[in-house]
Amino acid sequence: MAAVAVGKAAGAAYGHGESGGGSGGFLGPRVPAEVEAMARGLHEVGKETFRRLLKVTVNALEGKDCKEAVKLIAESTDLSEEQLAFLISGMYTLLREALRLPISTFKQEVFKEDLKELRIPEDFITDFSSIVFGNRRPASEGTALMQATRLPSVQDFKWRVDVAISTSSLARALQPSILMLMKLSDGTAHRFEVPVAKFQELRYNVALILKEMNDLEKRSVLKIQD
Repeated sequence: MAAVAVGKAAGAAYGHGESGGGSGGFLGPRVPAEVEAMARGLHEVGKETFRRLLKVTVNALEGKDCKEAVKLIAESTDLSEEQLAFLISGMYTLLREALRLPISTFKQEVFKEDLKELRIPEDFITDFSSIVFGNRRPASEGTALMQATRLPSVQDFKWRVDVAISTSSLARALQPSILMLMKLSDGTAHRFEVPVAKFQELRYNVALILKEMNDLEKRSVLKIQD
């Protein structure tokens, strides 16, 4: 899928992942770097070009081949391949995350306010909103949710404690570590080593998160009322 491939290129060029920004609303506590790059780049894009890019992104979410459409945009605008990459990548991530949320609880006003915080132009916010809350939502939503469930799951997990007797690093000599082997549903296997200190840190953080989740569930404002 062309948009996804372009999106990966954008991730490599602009630090795909999470940035150090503030609250991203429906995007989570930290706004993805590709979305921030897209929001900045939209100020240099005309409305006609934006709508062509939006159409390509929606088609990509619906599983359609967008290679030729992206090529036509590149040939008819002054945008470089790099600019197209981060624009489509950011739009794809933004819409994908929005479409994962149930429309019964995700309000259009909240969505628009989140986009305003990203400094996305007002006209473009209206177009984004028409995709998430308009007539095209069902097809895009279904594809986005299906893509969200394609990630492989853990099928088997094994671990053992190991002690390095002979090593080039004196700091690691006779220090215990935990060897882990994780097999996924797609047939791949991942083997990694974790020092005991790091494992204890991980264990502590997981316990802390579980406690915070439990505390949130106890708050009456989050309880489902009959």
